[in-house]
Amino acid sequence: MNMYVVDAVRTPRGRGNDKGTLKVLKPVELLAQTLRALKARTEIDESRVSDAIIGCVTQTADQGTNIGKLALIAAGWSDATPAMTINRYCASGLSAVCYAALKAANDDSLAVGGGVEMMSRVPMSADQGPLTHDFAFQKSARLIPIGIAADLVATQLGFSRSACDDYALASQQRAAAAQDGQRFRSIVPVIAENGGPLLAADETPRRATSAQSLAALPAAFAEMGAKYGIDALLCKRYCLERIEHVHHAGNSPAMADGASAILLGSETALRRHGRKPRARILAMADVSIDRTLALTGAVDATRLALSRAALRTADIDLYEVNESFAALMLHYQRELGIGHDRLNVNGGAIALGHAMGSTGSALLGTVLDELELRAARRAVVALCGAAGLAMALVIERVTSG
Repeated sequence: MNMYVVDAVRTPRGRGNDKGTLKVLKPVELLAQTLRALKARTEIDESRVSDAIIGCVTQTADQGTNIGKLALIAAGWSDATPAMTINRYCASGLSAVCYAALKAANDDSLAVGGGVEMMSRVPMSADQGPLTHDFAFQKSARLIPIGIAADLVATQLGFSRSACDDYALASQQRAAAAQDGQRFRSIVPVIAENGGPLLAADETPRRATSAQSLAALPAAFAEMGAKYGIDALLCKRYCLERIEHVHHAGNSPAMADGASAILLGSETALRRHGRKPRARILAMADVSIDRTLALTGAVDATRLALSRAALRTADIDLYEVNESFAALMLHYQRELGIGHDRLNVNGGAIALGHAMGSTGSALLGTVLDELELRAARRAVVALCGAAGLAMALVIERVTSG
């Protein structure tokens, strides 16, 4: 495939609540800072970028009206650069990167893919769409809250709360070690409106997390499942005695603020502009599976992407997968036969946070940094999303010379 990754940047992730450091900025400015940083690092003439495609899930209020184009304007980019904003739920950022790569290959040009989400300013479901606010539609479409869907998967596949907590603790420990070892080299500091430093490192990890503190947390979705009859409905549909509500605030993804951007290009465009690639895109895959078991789709997307690249799971050095919920990560490991030594080696969204529209493109930068630090060869990035959607991307590091 004639698609290359030139460079990747992301902001640190801020807490996606009232205590978050980034909340003082608007999403358009956070993304604009990311775009400025990408331009500075790559020294591109932005007027030569054929398109910018930005992922954002909750496109309303501060994140509405095509924030992708508005951020280009805020960043001082040329009016000649088109842009659009897309929503594929939690896979939005990775979808944006893939579509930008396809655009670059088709046009023999440079393109930008990325994402933004500030959950401190625009909460999840603030757009009040049918997925979350139309009960009649949800019932007829057999759509259930994603947290209960994760608990359903854990129940069906036999993943205990203790196993989920063990995974969550490992995510926290790995994220802390990665921060201490300065593994996140794609991070660019966020600047306050007064020009001073605002945030230079992810503030989402909870270093004091322990097995005991996780065990003390109440199940997050049990009350919802009982109150609205969802548990009873699922037990009847899937012949279960009960739903084991194993997920809670400590083994679920933390809400976060963040933005990310990737510069992509065709081989000819890179030569024309004198740029060297960091990675080559080998394959990509979109899938849609059973919408009730929506969060298992990363497995299907990974298998399809590997098949398109004519590769096996053993051919991949690193897997970077959005930690939607701990049980889903255990399922991913089991289904693909992947050891934890190759999966989310620097922690994941349970520790680092999930800025929904940005996460997919941020994960690509994270795993590319790690490939280079290890002098490894190939990686997979994968995410699942609501309503059964999922996406995966396979990349190969380009060595100098």
